[in-house]
Amino acid sequence: MKTPIEPTVPLPTLKPARLSPLAGTSFPQDGVPFDAQHPPDPQLIDTCVHCGFCLATCPSYRVIGKETDSPRGRIYLMDAINEGQASLTPATVGHFDSCLGCLACVSTCPSGVQYDQLIAATRPQIERNYDRPLADRWLRHLIFQLFPYPERLRWFLPFFQIYQRSGLQNWVQKSRLLNRVSPQLAAMDSLLPQLTGPVPVPPTGVIPAQGKRRYRVGMILGCVQRLFFDSVNAATVRVLTANGCEVVIPAGQGCCAALPYHQGAAAQAQALARQMIDCFADTDLDAVIINAAGCGHTLKEYGHLLQDDPVYRDRAIAFAQQVRDVQEFLAEVGLTVPLQPLREQPLTVVYQDACHLLHGQRISVQPRQLLRQIPNLVLREPVDAALCCGSAGVYNLLQPEVAATLGQEKVKNLLATQPDLIASANPGCALQLQKHLREQGQTIPVWHPIALLDRATRGESL
Repeated sequence: MKTPIEPTVPLPTLKPARLSPLAGTSFPQDGVPFDAQHPPDPQLIDTCVHCGFCLATCPSYRVIGKETDSPRGRIYLMDAINEGQASLTPATVGHFDSCLGCLACVSTCPSGVQYDQLIAATRPQIERNYDRPLADRWLRHLIFQLFPYPERLRWFLPFFQIYQRSGLQNWVQKSRLLNRVSPQLAAMDSLLPQLTGPVPVPPTGVIPAQGKRRYRVGMILGCVQRLFFDSVNAATVRVLTANGCEVVIPAGQGCCAALPYHQGAAAQAQALARQMIDCFADTDLDAVIINAAGCGHTLKEYGHLLQDDPVYRDRAIAFAQQVRDVQEFLAEVGLTVPLQPLREQPLTVVYQDACHLLHGQRISVQPRQLLRQIPNLVLREPVDAALCCGSAGVYNLLQPEVAATLGQEKVKNLLATQPDLIASANPGCALQLQKHLREQGQTIPVWHPIALLDRATRGESL
């Protein structure tokens, strides 16, 4: 028997075979490649076995129906660009832009593919290297220079109020003038909540705990939250202080960076993250509390966002470890104040899972546990509960047609439970749901769960 001959040179490592339906497809290469600054990691790409489990849960694939608009297809495109077989062109960028970033595929994938890291690496590549059309650049500049800066947005609120009270908004919407000019601006107009009363002034300083202090926590006000849902922030403070928390609200805090981070504006997101970390420096906190799902996910990603910053990297990791969604925190430490019923008859509530809470932070049980502690509250579950509502940060502004289809489907599923109200823990989701409820002629209110807990804590009926 002959002894096998050992090779004199190492054999090459063979890359796993690509089983995607896109295999063999040729892509335009007249665009630009990824640069060397954190492109999608080939090792993460290779964990995808193209089984297709993600297709059933991907909202963009459900609406558009194309393989290239699914997580599996986008991963194949990332690999093709890494390998020089494709490039950043209008077609390939369009497939990446159609992703809502809802992360449902991450929860579903049996192989543990970290699609969230892959798409987070791809979007900055697009923003750095791809020259978007002028209209798209103008719209994104407007969004990125307005919404992440609440003090800038605050100046526009009186004009928005005049716009609404004068009846001009009704005329614009009935005439569909904006739809003909720009569907994106029309979507922005349709999402504007009804503004009443003076422009809210956010609380700052230290609010003492009621009774014995159990914890000292910081609170992040958010951008949209502090201006359009300031009552939610007030309710959050009351619930925390009623349950023995001293609440620290630093003055001068800005955006958490979620909006630019999710759209690939890395430099802007990093600057905002540093500002937030500095704002909470030396506050000696047990936790940093946030009541908006999208913000919470980004805050917990600060270590990754600032991984290349030698000054802030360790501080970012430490800060992220302190961040807790308010429902996550309250479920963990427990309520100390007995809750009162919100009305004598049973109150039927359907809870809407915000994607960045459910898939991004794995928080689903805690909000339900808290709501079930309210006497006479009946919690209902919708079909297809994990389906994205279409808000996805500013996705409903940038991709209004896909977002509208998802919003209509989400509202239909929620209404099928015959609720008295809808509970939603994210301001973007709340605006999206309110829009499509109005369009379907429904007047069912949308409440943040913490606002319901606040009413039950104070014994105020609905």
